[in-house]
Amino acid sequence: VKLVESGGGAVQSGGSLNVSCVASGLNISNECMGWFRQAPGKEREGVATIDIDGNTHYLESVKGRFTISRDSANNILNLQMDSLKPEDTGTYQCAQDETLCRTLVKWWLLSGRRWWGQGAQVTVCS
Repeated sequence: VKLVESGGGAVQSGGSLNVSCVASGLNISNECMGWFRQAPGKEREGVATIDIDGNTHYLESVKGRFTISRDSANNILNLQMDSLKPEDTGTYQCAQDETLCRTLVKWWLLSGRRWWGQGAQVTVCS
């Protein structure tokens, strides 16, 4: 399994960015997929998930601003980020993670099958 992120970058507060994740070795439509982020000195936090039924779930602070979606034909997971804020700054990682769909908080402490990408940097300047 391999998950490779692209996109991200630097933007002013209020701007938009998109991060994408190309998956190989698995079918994202048959898995719980999601995005999490980590900023320096902070604990990682789950941002958004999409399950096999297409149900989505978001971190409260990004609801209405972020949209997770999947391109099943090309096996790509996307995260569209609008109205970005400086506190959204961090490394965004793509994940196939069955525990991430259960909880966005400390999910990594739960046992379960998971694969994570290397991450894409998102920087939001005030």
